[in-house]
Amino acid sequence: MIKLERRSAPSSVMRVASPVLAAAAMLLTGVVIFSILGKDPGQAFFVFFIKPLSSLYGVGELLLKATPLLLCALGLALGFRANVWNIGAEGQLTMGAIAGGGIALWLGDAPTAWGLPLMLLAGALGGMAWAAIPAFLRNRFNTSEILVTLMLVYIAQLLLSYLVHGPWRDPAGFNFPQSKPFADAYLMPLLLDGARTNWGFVLGLLLALASWLFSSKTFAGFRMQVAGLAPQAASYAGFSNERNVWLALLISGASAGLAGICEVAGPIGQLQAQISPGYGFAAIIVAWIGRLHPFGIVLASLLMSLLYLGGESAQMQLSLPSAITGLFQGLLLFYLLAADLFITFKIKNVATARSAEASTVVKEAA
Repeated sequence: MIKLERRSAPSSVMRVASPVLAAAAMLLTGVVIFSILGKDPGQAFFVFFIKPLSSLYGVGELLLKATPLLLCALGLALGFRANVWNIGAEGQLTMGAIAGGGIALWLGDAPTAWGLPLMLLAGALGGMAWAAIPAFLRNRFNTSEILVTLMLVYIAQLLLSYLVHGPWRDPAGFNFPQSKPFADAYLMPLLLDGARTNWGFVLGLLLALASWLFSSKTFAGFRMQVAGLAPQAASYAGFSNERNVWLALLISGASAGLAGICEVAGPIGQLQAQISPGYGFAAIIVAWIGRLHPFGIVLASLLMSLLYLGGESAQMQLSLPSAITGLFQGLLLFYLLAADLFITFKIKNVATARSAEASTVVKEAA
C-alpha cells in the first residue's frame, strides 16, 4: 500500500521552481491537446503564445489585462498568508466598479481635477465595504469566509445588472444594458501611445511594492504571517485573530475594488452588465503561481494575461472554443498543486517498509 508522508524539510528551491515546472508541464500538455484537436502544435503555440506579443499594441493588451489580475491577486495573497480565504474578489471588483462608476455618472460631463481620484477612492471603498460583510460574519458568528465571499459575488453581479438595466441605463443607448459613457476627464490616462495600457498598471506595480513593504517591514504584516504559519504561536503571543481577519479582508476588498474601477474607467469606459471575464477568480491562481509574494505575483499576472490573449487569438485564427483559455488556466493550477504536493510530501510504500521491518525482526531473533 502506498501513502503520503510529510517531508521533514521541504525544499525551498523547489518551492520557487515549482511555478516554472507547472508552466512547462502545461505547455507539454498543450502539445497533446492541440494534436487531439487536429491543430499543428507549432502553429498553435505561435498563435497562442507568440503572436499576441508581436506588436506594441499586443504588449499593451498584455499589460492591460494583467492590471486587474495583479490588483486582485496582491490583496488575496495578503489574506491567504494569514489563513483568511477570500474567494470573492470578483464580487468586490464589481462593487468597486459600481461605486467608482457611480461617481463618474454623478459628476456627468463637468470636468474636475479631483473627479478621477475620487472615483479611485470610491472604488477602493466599495470593494472594502463588500469585503467587510464576510469579515463581520466571520468574527461575529464564525461563518466561513469562503462561502460568504463566494455568494456575495452573485449578489454584486445581480446589483450591477439591475442598475444598468434600470436606473443607470443610458437613455440614448438603444436599450442596451449599459450606463452613459464616462466623460473623458474621468477615464484612466493612457500609459503608451498606440496601446490601451493605462496608469492602472503603474498603480498595480506601486501596490506590489507597498505590499512587500507591508509584509516584510511592518509589525502588522509580521503578525499576519505568524497567524498563517503558526496559529497557536500567534494566539500564545496575544495576536488578535479578529484584527487579522478584518485587515486581510479589507485590504483584499480595497485592491479588488481598485481593479474594478480601473476596468470601467479604462478599457470599458462605462458600466455594463458584464465587466470582467472572471479576473477575480483567475487572481486566485495568480496569487498561488506567484507563491504569495508580490514580485512573483507581478510575473504570474503577466503569464495569466498571456493565457487570456492567447485564448482570444486561438478563437479567431484557429477556430478553437473560448473554453481553451479556462483549460490552460486549469492545467496551470493543477500542475502547480501537484508540484506542491510532492514538495511537501513523499510517497512511501507501506507494504515494503513493513516487510523490511519484519525481516529485521526475524534476523534479530535468529
